[in-house]
Amino acid sequence: MLDGLYENSPWITQAALRRRPFTSLAQLKHVMTQVLDTATREAQLALICAHPELAGKAMLSQTLTAESTHEQSRAGLRDCSPQEFAKIQQLNADYNARFGWPFILAVRGPRGTGLSRQQIIASFERRLGEHPDFEFQECLRNIHRIAEIRLNDKFGVEPTLGNRVWDWQEALSVHSDNGFAEKNQLTVTYLTPAHRACAAQIGQWMLDCGFDEVVHDAVGNVVARYHASSPDAKYLLTGSHFDTVRNGGKYDGRLGIFVPMAAVRELQRAGRRLPFGIELVAFSEEEGQRYQATFLASSALLGAFRSEWLEQKDADGITLREAMQQAGLCPNDIPKLRREAAHYLGFVEVHIEQGPVLNELNLPLGIVSSINGSVRYLGEISGMASHAGTTPMDRRRDAACAVAELMLYCEQRAAQDGDSVATVGLLEVPGGSINVVPGQCRFSIDLRAPNDAQRDTLVRDVLARQQAICARRGVHASLQETLRVAAAPSASAWQTRWERAVAALGLPLHAMPSGAGHDAMKLHEIMPQAMLFVRGENAGISHNPLESSTSDDMQLAVEAFGLLLENLASDF
Repeated sequence: MLDGLYENSPWITQAALRRRPFTSLAQLKHVMTQVLDTATREAQLALICAHPELAGKAMLSQTLTAESTHEQSRAGLRDCSPQEFAKIQQLNADYNARFGWPFILAVRGPRGTGLSRQQIIASFERRLGEHPDFEFQECLRNIHRIAEIRLNDKFGVEPTLGNRVWDWQEALSVHSDNGFAEKNQLTVTYLTPAHRACAAQIGQWMLDCGFDEVVHDAVGNVVARYHASSPDAKYLLTGSHFDTVRNGGKYDGRLGIFVPMAAVRELQRAGRRLPFGIELVAFSEEEGQRYQATFLASSALLGAFRSEWLEQKDADGITLREAMQQAGLCPNDIPKLRREAAHYLGFVEVHIEQGPVLNELNLPLGIVSSINGSVRYLGEISGMASHAGTTPMDRRRDAACAVAELMLYCEQRAAQDGDSVATVGLLEVPGGSINVVPGQCRFSIDLRAPNDAQRDTLVRDVLARQQAICARRGVHASLQETLRVAAAPSASAWQTRWERAVAALGLPLHAMPSGAGHDAMKLHEIMPQAMLFVRGENAGISHNPLESSTSDDMQLAVEAFGLLLENLASDF
C-alpha cells in the first residue's frame, strides 16, 4: 500500500514500519523523517538523485512514476509554453551544474492543490543562490513534503480544517495598504483602510463560525465570545494580531486568530458548550509599524494603554487620536477595555514559529517554554559633516562609522550568550551625500534574551560600549528607549496542557523559547499564559513574503487546540 511514498526508495518506508504500531499518520510521517535523517549522506544523495527533473526528459518521454506524473501534471508542467519550458530547462542545467543533483520541489505546494508555473520558476531562481549544505537539506525537506501528500492520498486523508485556516489567511491577504497593494506586497498597518477591511472581514467570519457575540472595541480589536454551558463560567482567552510588518507574510499573528476560530466552528457545528467560555481577540496592533506603540491593543486589555500614545504622529503627521477618530473609535472608552484576571482561566496563543528550529527538526508543532524579554531603542549619533576629500581620516567625526562600530559590537556581544540576539534594523544618514562625511546617523537597537537578568546585562554592555565609542570618536549620542518588555515564562500547568495535546497527536514534544515578542507576553502580566508554535516553511522565515506553512501543519494545530479544550474541560 505504501509503495511510492519516496521516489524509487522503498527502504525508508520499510525501516519506518519496523517501528510500528503508530498512533497516527502524523507519527508515521515523523518516523519516516527520522529514518532519513539518520541515513548516510550517500543514501540521502541517492534519494535526491532518484527524483526526476521538473519538466525534464522523463516527463517528455512519459517514463515518470505514476506519483510524479500526477504531481507534475497537477502543477501544469505538461502545459508549459515554449518560453516557460526553455526557462525551466535552463534552470535545471544551472542547478545541476551548481549542486550536482536535481532540483526538488513539492510542486503540489503547502495547500496540496499545486503551485503555479510562475511560483515554481520563482522558487527555482531563489534557491539557485543558496549554500549547498542548506540546499541539500531543503531538498530533503521537500521530499518529506512530497511523501506527506502522497501518504494523505493513499489514506484518503484531507486536512479540511487546515485547508479552511489556509483559505481564511489567503482571503484576508487581499487587503493591503496603499503603496504596497500595487506592488503585490502585504502590508496592513494600524487603522488604515486595509486594516479596517481586515477587521470587518474577521468579524463576519467569527459570526459565521457561530460565536455568540462579536464586537469591535475602542482600540479596534475584534472580540468574539463563545458562551459556556453556564452563565457564570470563566473564559479562556486566546487570539493574536492581524496587523503586519511592511511587505510581510500572511501567517504571522493571523494563524493565532484562525486556529481558534476553526476549533469553535467545530464546537458550534456539534452543538457543544464547554464548562468555560472562549473569548477570541483579533488584536488590532502588535507590530508597532505606524506608531511607536507596540502591543497597543493588548496593553488596552491590561489597563496599560498610555494616554501619551494618542499624541504620537505617523509619517503623514496624523496623530493616533486622529486616526482612531477617523476610524470611528472613541479613545475615551479605552479604559473600559481593562480585563479582570479573576474572570479568566488564562491565555493561550497559537503562532507560526518565525524561525528555523521546527523546520530543521521536521516537527510540525513546538511548545513555547518562555518568551524572550526585550528592550528597544531609537538613537541618533551626531558628529560633524565635512568634505569627504579634504578631511583627513584622523580628523573625522563620522557619525555613521560610530554606529557601524556599535552595530558590530552588538552582533559580537549577543553571540557570546548563545541565545541572546541583537539587531540594528533601522539605519539612516539624513541628507547623506556621496562626497560628505556623515554628520548624523539615526538607528535602532533591539536586544533580546530568554530572561531579564541576561537581557539587562546585554543592555548594560551595549550602552557602555556606545559611550566608549562616542568618547573615542568625538561624537555625541542620544538614545530613546521605546520598549521594555519582561521575559514571559510559560505557566507550567498550561504548558503541560499543550504538551498533552501534542502528545495525543502522536508527535514528539519539543519545548523551545520564543525569540519574538507576542501578545501573550503582555497578557502574562495579569494571567497565566502558554503558546504553541507551528512550523514554517522556507527555513521558517517570517516578516517576509516567503513566510509559509502547510495546511497539514495547520490541521494539527487546530486538532491540538481542540484537544487542549477537551483536556481543560475534563478538569472541571
